Amino acid sequence: MKLRLLLPLVATVALLGLLFIGLGMNSRDLPSPLVGKPAPAFALEALEDAERLITEQDFIGEVALVNVWATWCSTCRSEKPLLMELAAGGIPIHAFNYRDERDSALRYLGVSGNPYRTIAYDPHGDAGIDWGVYATPETYVLDAAGVIRYKRIGPLTRQLLLDEVLPLVEKLRAEKLHAARGGAQS
Repeated sequence: MKLRLLLPLVATVALLGLLFIGLGMNSRDLPSPLVGKPAPAFALEALEDAERLITEQDFIGEVALVNVWATWCSTCRSEKPLLMELAAGGIPIHAFNYRDERDSALRYLGVSGNPYRTIAYDPHGDAGIDWGVYATPETYVLDAAGVIRYKRIGPLTRQLLLDEVLPLVEKLRAEKLHAARGGAQS
């Protein structure tokens, strides 16, 4: 009889323990199963030109950032000045305009500037699902071969750029340069 009462109590305590641990985790630190894997394939209209098709191949060939943003996302707006600085400093940035209205996104970029080389328009979030988007903004670092090497959920900050993103970009650029030199000497 006591065992029948003890089992639900143990199960409840175990469940509460798991919930407590989960609540203590930072959702921005969730590991992405895509890190270390090629960028997922997609084919979407360009935000600026519905006749132009953008695929993952447009994001590949150089070390680059991929930013997921929307006009309705206030934290996307807060990180935009940093993206403008990165683009002005020669860091290529591609983007998904995520679950947004095309006209709103184009007006927003027209007023506030456009740091992106290419923008895939993802109004229903289809590509975002394949890329594992949890929320906007999100930023990925792709190596020159198109492998996802880093994912950030939430806005970029200057400190995060200095501590994590820019050192990784420089490392990946050095690896690409080393590989190119090694291939030329073979």
